[in-house]
Amino acid sequence: MSEAITTFLQGLGISNELVIFIVSMLPVVELRGAIPLGVVLNTKPLITFCLAVIGNLLPVPFIILCARPVVDFFLRVKYLRPIGNWLENKVRKNSHKITKYKVGGLFLFVAIPLPGTGAWTGALLAALMNMRLKNAFPSIALGVVAAGILMTFGSSAVDWFIALFV
Repeated sequence: MSEAITTFLQGLGISNELVIFIVSMLPVVELRGAIPLGVVLNTKPLITFCLAVIGNLLPVPFIILCARPVVDFFLRVKYLRPIGNWLENKVRKNSHKITKYKVGGLFLFVAIPLPGTGAWTGALLAALMNMRLKNAFPSIALGVVAAGILMTFGSSAVDWFIALFV
């Protein structure tokens, strides 16, 4: 999917740096897809890291501030109720990981570079658990930075290893 998005954006004449920034803002792909993409596009690791972290964090405050009212609206509207219920169930499924350790749990949840544990999901969890922006955002930001460091080193190591054989 990220390859199709990248090809589309580059076809519009968008620079590799802007492609990395935009891809890092997308749900699911986020920084975990943008950093390896930056390595493939031969962008400097520090530039890739900075663009991916900033891009990944940009939607977080909006998600934290808007998710609860949007989900509440979905739950009130008959045809949107299944989406609201799905979101509530997703939070319930993951909330035990967060509630046990509060802000530290949110940091760990976001920092682990696995699918479904990024800034978007962390912000959604924070919003639906009624965490305040001033408490949730720093924790999510630190988690994104930690995940970015792991992904940058991991992607660079894989790229270096592959270069040994090419």
